[in-house]
Amino acid sequence: MADLTRLLTSRYDIPSSWTLAAAEKAGAYSIARKALTAMKPDEIQGEVKAACIRGRGGAGFPAGVKWGFLPKDTDKPYYLAVNADEGEPGTIKDRTIMERDPHRLVEGCIIALYGIRAHTAYIYVRCELVKAIRHLENAIEEARQRGYLGKKPFGLNYEINIYVHPGAGAYICGEESAMLNSLEGKRGETRLRPPFPAQVGAFGAPTIVNNVETISSVPDIIRMGGKAWAGLSRVPGDGGVRLYGISGHVKRPGVYEGPVGLTLRELIFEMGGGMLHEDRPLKAVAPGGSSTPVLRPDDVVDAPDENSPLHPYHGKSHLDVPMACDTYRALGTMLGTTCAIVMDSSVNMVEVARNLMHFYAHESCGQCSPCREGSGWILRILNDLARGKGREEDAALVVEILNNIMGNTICAFGEGMCMPILGILHKFHQEFLDAARNGVPGSPLGESARELVLGQLTG
Repeated sequence: MADLTRLLTSRYDIPSSWTLAAAEKAGAYSIARKALTAMKPDEIQGEVKAACIRGRGGAGFPAGVKWGFLPKDTDKPYYLAVNADEGEPGTIKDRTIMERDPHRLVEGCIIALYGIRAHTAYIYVRCELVKAIRHLENAIEEARQRGYLGKKPFGLNYEINIYVHPGAGAYICGEESAMLNSLEGKRGETRLRPPFPAQVGAFGAPTIVNNVETISSVPDIIRMGGKAWAGLSRVPGDGGVRLYGISGHVKRPGVYEGPVGLTLRELIFEMGGGMLHEDRPLKAVAPGGSSTPVLRPDDVVDAPDENSPLHPYHGKSHLDVPMACDTYRALGTMLGTTCAIVMDSSVNMVEVARNLMHFYAHESCGQCSPCREGSGWILRILNDLARGKGREEDAALVVEILNNIMGNTICAFGEGMCMPILGILHKFHQEFLDAARNGVPGSPLGESARELVLGQLTG
């Protein structure tokens, strides 16, 4: 992997990297100074658009295009809202920026605010990320004391303020409109759209919502130029470098930086060091957090259309397809947050589905009845399967319920809940039939587990 470039993580290993002194010594805020004193907002927007940076929060929408959606004919202020909720199971990347290099995010906010002609940014951080919140608040205060924030940042008569807003730990607030409701002090529920946040967002004003990694990439985009930064990618139209997380049954779990277009094989077997247990081969991998349908190592790209982004990879394993928004969508999954969850052959996929549905049933905001009622219904079915008290037709029933949730909810939570379960059912159908007859060995709901606990208590 000769094309590995460290930009986002370049200051991670510096002693006390989260402090202003360490960050400035490594070049922090020099790009913000240049942007505010030598560039015009439209130039900044142009570079971000040229960078072809697809949103790093999971949806993959081009950030430069989104910035252009702000209405020109309004007397309301613009806002920047940075989504740092990071509640997706298996997703561990954004917190490393806030904990180890918060000044990169602050500098990115300064440039982005000037670029979209806004003056105020809110960083919405999941409340469990205590260390990230503390380092981020300290970084903002250090930048304010140095004159990089406030009435005249870098001496320019253009007020900029950044505020940290801790969330209350609700997964639904990772959805942008629910996050904005929570930011305003309302219940964390999603909003009907249109209007979209760029037209009516925080406090009824036009708001750009971007992910932590997206905003943290802005300083390097401005420093290098958007076209050069985009060229770091292996995939045209999906630019730059990004953070990859990996967890589960690998030898070296963690967060790594690489070009867009890295393959899962490289991530698992080179960066992640390979499978944790040599005698347990790879069984499945969720490529970008719990909401992304799993891939199997024995699946291959089969006869794609010549216009498909998969056309160059005919006959190759899904593990060897570049990790990019369009290629992974064509595979029937999503790139998501590029934080892979690796599962070896010891894992029962019925238990994976049950564990996921337990999470989604708990985290549903309850606003839409298909999601609210359907998630609980599916969880009860999967619990019965784990106990060996299900029926063979339960797998088909779960598919029917999931298909009735898809497309019938206000936000993408419904799809995010349904797609991974549908993927598991499709790729590992036989395990659900086996569970109907025998339960799931080792499941905390299984009879064998209950007998083991009772034996420990009485023995």
